[in-house]
Amino acid sequence: MDYSELENALTQLGERLPPESRLTLIGGSALLLLGSPRLTMDIDFIGDDVNPNELHRQIIQIARELKIQMEPVPLERFIPLPKGSEQRAIPISQFGNLNVYVADPYSIALSKTDRGLDSDFEDLVFLIQGNHINLKELESVLQNALSKAGKFDLHPDILAHLQELKSRLK
Repeated sequence: MDYSELENALTQLGERLPPESRLTLIGGSALLLLGSPRLTMDIDFIGDDVNPNELHRQIIQIARELKIQMEPVPLERFIPLPKGSEQRAIPISQFGNLNVYVADPYSIALSKTDRGLDSDFEDLVFLIQGNHINLKELESVLQNALSKAGKFDLHPDILAHLQELKSRLK
């Protein structure tokens, strides 16, 4: 899915949702909306995958009908959300009745640093070079997350992932 396909999917969703619906995206679709050239296979959004709220149930149902691959991701279960993450969500646009936001770029960056796939490093470089995040602040977020690591299943090589990111920025 490229930018125009994503925009079309969000517009189709927004036409069928109640007024003032809000969706906060993460993953590749969020990065596309921030200007990344990378393609994405699905639309990941912040939400409970086990007990979705009514709006998220509607979104999932409409997406199925439209053959759009969408998935709620309980980000707060995977990583310790950085302080102020809700305030750093980026308003993108309104698509019909759907107000779309991109999740806090530092939360996205922390989850990508944790996972450490090749595509994650590309996304991290994009976030830094596009001035969506600052490397020093990401390091601070990461150090704070490590102090809470016992409550989360952070990758044991997360600091090595940070070093890999630094080497890719040179």
